[in-house]
Amino acid sequence: MKYKFYEYEKCSTCVKARKWLDAKGFEYERVPIRENPPTRTELYQLLASHEGNLKKLFNTSSKDYRDPSIKNILPQFSPDQAMELLIKRGNLNKRPVLIGNGLALQGFKPEEWEKSIVE
Repeated sequence: MKYKFYEYEKCSTCVKARKWLDAKGFEYERVPIRENPPTRTELYQLLASHEGNLKKLFNTSSKDYRDPSIKNILPQFSPDQAMELLIKRGNLNKRPVLIGNGLALQGFKPEEWEKSIVE
C-alpha cells in the first residue's frame, strides 16, 4: 500500500518520520503540507483519530497558531470552520501526517505508528 505523507521538509520531526518509513520499507508519496494541506475528508479522519479534539489537529507551536486572532477564536470554532482554516493555511496543521486506507496518523510517535501501520 502507498501512503500519503504530509510534511514540511525542514521539520525535524518530519525528517525522523520519513527516515523511519524508509527504514521500514513503506511506500509513500511526499506531500508538502504548507502548499497542499490534507483534504477535508482526511482532516475529519484525523479528527476521529483524536477522538474529536480539534486542538490536536493544530501545530500549536507555530507562529501562525500563536497569532492571537487564531488562538483566541479557535475554541469557538465548529469543526467545519476549523477544517476550512486548516485547508487555507497549511502551516497550521500539526505534522507530519500519514494517510492510508483506513489510517490517519498525525505527529510522529514511532511506537504508535508501528502499532497502527499494517501492511
